[in-house]
Amino acid sequence: MKPTTIRLGGVPEHFNLPIHLAIENGDFRSRGLAIEWTTFKGGTGQMTKALREGEIDACILLTEGIIKDIVAGNPAKIVSGYINTSLIWGIHTGYKNDLKYHGEIYNRKYGISRFGSGSHLMAIVDATSQEKKLNKEQFSIIKNLDGALTSLEALDTDVFYWEKFTTKPYVDSGRLRRVGEFVTPWPCFMIAATESILEKEPDSMIRMLRTIHDRCDAFMQSDESIPMVANRYNLKEKDVERWYHATEWAIHGWVSDKMLRSVIHNLQVAEIIAHDDHIPELVWKRN
Repeated sequence: MKPTTIRLGGVPEHFNLPIHLAIENGDFRSRGLAIEWTTFKGGTGQMTKALREGEIDACILLTEGIIKDIVAGNPAKIVSGYINTSLIWGIHTGYKNDLKYHGEIYNRKYGISRFGSGSHLMAIVDATSQEKKLNKEQFSIIKNLDGALTSLEALDTDVFYWEKFTTKPYVDSGRLRRVGEFVTPWPCFMIAATESILEKEPDSMIRMLRTIHDRCDAFMQSDESIPMVANRYNLKEKDVERWYHATEWAIHGWVSDKMLRSVIHNLQVAEIIAHDDHIPELVWKRN
């Protein structure tokens, strides 16, 4: 029988290594699935757009980003958690910049991958937590990490939020300076899928999720995971060790209603979602 094709996407970061291992080892194919992987350097905002436009069937993206976009009308649903722990965002500036401390950033120019992306939303949530308000004019779209490096070096922007360990090689080399950190106050990554694929291929989606959960479980149990991540992603093993032991992958599809309400509350406080916005069903209810 011909395998069912599912178009799956995610960022080019170490969090997604279990999925790449499952593809390489034939785990999906053994369950009758052919996974077509797409890398999205532009992050969550780029992926929510791809879901809306039917370019992919499912993706691994930031919790706050998919919730915000479903509320805004994206015909998609959260189908599972992926990373149960919080994301540590590094707050970065360029090596030529006179910016020194986290508390000095809130009147500066922010580089973001796009509006609605994690680099955009987290900047607002962080500022709101300090009772500061950012204006739209403070944000400049730089598309991805490569764009941020160029923009920060040219002093076109001053601040950039990105996952701490992904940017660490650039901090170590002196190309970026980390002036602070911000920890996402909820589990950081979810798996989301279009309503179309959920209606057409519910059994295939369940098999995909089981495969991901099994591989994530194996990844958390393996002694080879830390050196493998360091080698594949050009990271120092001691840095990977810290990240690995602070990260927990989901091994089932349950998503907490309380967590979803907390994210919505924070997005409303940050005025990313309006208090009177209709909140649709966010999570796929399996039949």
